[in-house]
Amino acid sequence: MSLLFLLASFFLCQLVLSSFAKCPRDQSLALVEFNQSFVVDESASFLCDKQSYPKTSSWNMNKDCCSWDGIICDETTGHVIELDLSCSQLAGKIDSNSSLFQLSHLQRLNLSMNSFDGSHISPKFGRLASLTHLDLSRADFSGQIPSEISHLSKLQSFFLSFNSELRLVAYDFKMSLQNLTQLRELHLSGVNISSTIPLNFSSHLTTLELTRTGLYGIIPESIFNLPNLETLDLSYNDQLNGYFPKTKWNSSASLMELNLGGVNFSGNFLPECLGYLTSLQRLVLGSCNISGQVPKSLWNLTHLEYMDLQDNRLEGPIFPQFTSGLQDLNTLSLSNNSLNGEIPSWIFSLPLLSQLDLSNNHFSGQLKEISNNSVLADVDISENELQGCLPKSIQNLVSVVSIDLSNNQLQCPLPKSLQNLRNVKYLDLLSNNFSGSVDVSVFSNLKQLWYLDLSYNSISLINENKVKSTLPQSLEYLYLAACQVKELDFLRSAKNFYTLDLSYNNIQGTIPDVVLSNWMHSIKNLNLAHNMLTSIDHISSFSQLISINLLSNSLQGTLPIPPPSIEYFVMSNNNVSGKIPSSICNLTTLKILDLSNNNLKGEIPQCLGNMSDQLEVLDMRHNSLSGSLQTTFSSGSKLKSFNLHGNNLEGKLPRSLANCKELEVLDLGNNQLNDTFPMWLGTLPNLQVLSLRLNNLHGPIRTSTSSKLFPQLRMLDLSRNAFTAELPTSLFKNLKALRGIDKTMKVPDDEEKEYYQDSIIVATKGMELEVVRILSLYTTMDLSNNEFEGHIPSMLGDLIALRVLNLSHNELQGHIPPSLGKLSVVESLDLSSNRLSGEIPKQLVSLTSLAVFNLSRNHLEGCIPKGNQFDTFGNNSYEGNDGLRGFPVSGGCGSDRIPETNNTTFVPDEENDSTFLSELSWKVVLMGYGTGLIIGFSIAYLMLSSRNPNWLSGIAEDLEYRIIMRRRKKQRGQIHYRRRRNNGI
Repeated sequence: MSLLFLLASFFLCQLVLSSFAKCPRDQSLALVEFNQSFVVDESASFLCDKQSYPKTSSWNMNKDCCSWDGIICDETTGHVIELDLSCSQLAGKIDSNSSLFQLSHLQRLNLSMNSFDGSHISPKFGRLASLTHLDLSRADFSGQIPSEISHLSKLQSFFLSFNSELRLVAYDFKMSLQNLTQLRELHLSGVNISSTIPLNFSSHLTTLELTRTGLYGIIPESIFNLPNLETLDLSYNDQLNGYFPKTKWNSSASLMELNLGGVNFSGNFLPECLGYLTSLQRLVLGSCNISGQVPKSLWNLTHLEYMDLQDNRLEGPIFPQFTSGLQDLNTLSLSNNSLNGEIPSWIFSLPLLSQLDLSNNHFSGQLKEISNNSVLADVDISENELQGCLPKSIQNLVSVVSIDLSNNQLQCPLPKSLQNLRNVKYLDLLSNNFSGSVDVSVFSNLKQLWYLDLSYNSISLINENKVKSTLPQSLEYLYLAACQVKELDFLRSAKNFYTLDLSYNNIQGTIPDVVLSNWMHSIKNLNLAHNMLTSIDHISSFSQLISINLLSNSLQGTLPIPPPSIEYFVMSNNNVSGKIPSSICNLTTLKILDLSNNNLKGEIPQCLGNMSDQLEVLDMRHNSLSGSLQTTFSSGSKLKSFNLHGNNLEGKLPRSLANCKELEVLDLGNNQLNDTFPMWLGTLPNLQVLSLRLNNLHGPIRTSTSSKLFPQLRMLDLSRNAFTAELPTSLFKNLKALRGIDKTMKVPDDEEKEYYQDSIIVATKGMELEVVRILSLYTTMDLSNNEFEGHIPSMLGDLIALRVLNLSHNELQGHIPPSLGKLSVVESLDLSSNRLSGEIPKQLVSLTSLAVFNLSRNHLEGCIPKGNQFDTFGNNSYEGNDGLRGFPVSGGCGSDRIPETNNTTFVPDEENDSTFLSELSWKVVLMGYGTGLIIGFSIAYLMLSSRNPNWLSGIAEDLEYRIIMRRRKKQRGQIHYRRRRNNGI
């Protein structure tokens, strides 16, 4: 009986197996041929979210192809109906002759996450008429998407996202949508469409992803009313404009993800009808230029998990009353808005909230008591106006990994409850008003801590019990600027420093060897600026060191040489003396070398030119360097800033500077160079600043037929030389950067500015200005104190971007050209001590930004114009012109009436210029500008070289202290933290 049962079972199995058709041989051969056109390369699928592996490695002609990995066949016919080779590490080309197109019965085709090396999408894809799902995303396709794709009338899912070289013309986009009537999912993110949005989307559509596609125009309201839409992503199309529907959307019941980040909704408010999107799980409206308040209805979205409204113009308070909504919210970002009021306590009570970003708003008041929260991991409330004490209940954030409270006004001593944040890795309390003594032992229990910033508070860091192991071994980034640190024993236990900032403290003498030895093999960035160090030993032993800042100490002796790994070396404002050793040229990775304001002497090592293929900044200003400048710069030079101002250099300018094609700033002023004007520097395409003042340069500035010289020059200072002949009209014609006002230009804000900021001395009558950081924004021309003759060329009026123009103390004659009235933003105009004649042009009255005006010691005559700024200039602006009449030099001019007020501006006499400059100068640190006078005098301090130098030092230190506090926001280690956190560290 059992034998009979076994035989029956065997024959039944054979019958069942025979009912499944086998893969036709022609399709097996087509698959093998297709596979042979590729090689397996693991890097071809490195973007895969899931594990990648070569699926085709199991393909074997000895087996039915329906059993091959990635293949599904029709059970009846055996035809291959599904081919899934996603994440298969395939690298190679797919062309129109590919055997892939022999698989005419394919219904689903997935080739995503491979590398097809710029292959074009063949028109033959349009012959695969049975396709319902086509996925070619992230596969390195390029070129034009063929119109034949629109022939796939059964297509339900179409994925082409993130093939950055793909294009789709607007007509084909519209036609494809017209024919693909069954389409449910459309993913074209990253494809260059550059079109308006068509109106003919399938009513079946559930997913529409068109991020970064170059869309423009206005989002049609019909998009919001697609009845089955679940995901709408139009983000990062910055030429796209939108308006929210004012009524309930047809898709409100189904929409789960709405991402319009970066779309321009200028002037729009968030509508209350967003609260009707009851299924919404993800809402992204960041960088949309949205105004107004956050509607109360948003807080009632019961399924919302992710809300991003950052980088808008939202204002007012957050709805203060907690409702039943937001119970599923895990991420809330409202950063970079103008929200105000107190932070409602219910936010910290959201049961699933893990990331909270309220940074860069105007939240004020105190942080409320925080109840137990076992989920919140990332809290950023930096750049607000929070006051009061940090609540002790902050310890209730038991799972918090990152806390950023920097740049607020928090007060009181730091609570000891911080030591209970056992999971915290990132703690930033920079720039608050915390006070009192902070014992470093508070942080000893934070075993996960790797980033700590206590800088710029009013605290005093102490090690009360002189414990040697006070900081966790995990600590890699430590910022203690201005924390009144005096001794460093508490740092003995920290052996994994990557970055250490001890600037603006009271560290004297030398750093103990026992402390230095712990840093030598790990530390990469060391900031000891503004202390009282007299020497730093063993600097060359820091084997991993990338940057070291020793600015403004009392370092003496010869120049120490850092290790070969160094990229940023700042030794300015010390007492280092002796010659610059040639061994400094062994630092082949050096990018910034700042040795300014020391007592270095001797010649500049010629070998520095050999470093210019890496060196970007070379600053040795204000030393006693001598000899001729014989450095030879190579043709591949990366040099951007070269400053030797205030030395004793002689001879000619090195012609090899013409090889420095990236040079932006060249300051060789206040030396003894003897040469003619270096017109050959005009070939430098990026040169913005050229200062050759106070040298022995001579002769005429010769004309040039080229119209491409000095295209970016914005600051030109040739003052106090011996140039002769007429003003260089041909040079003025080339200054294209001064012929237009670029209102979009902003202050540079990159990581490199953390190490070095360009500065240059500019001068106007009786004033010297040190312009820092905004050289690309400041515009000056100073040709004063030379021997120029002839007329002032009228075309100077075409340089409308000029803010300072100084032609004083020359031999210029003739009339003042009326065209100078076109210099609409000029703030200082000095034509004094020349031989100018005629009347003052009335057109100059239109210069409403003019604050410094000097026409003294000329031969001008006639009536002084009245109105605008001319009513504020004093007699000193006009003295020495006996023929001038009217206010303020005489009782009137014709029927003019004398103004009741007489706001004079002091300008020293010519005879007293040198004395005046030696006793009084202005040093202005310009961190940016708006309307009004840049020279400003907005952030300035008076420098009296012979009066109370201690007072000067105090103001200078306070100024720099405040500036740094304003500019350091998150620029240093938070970037590293974000990267590490995204990598799961």
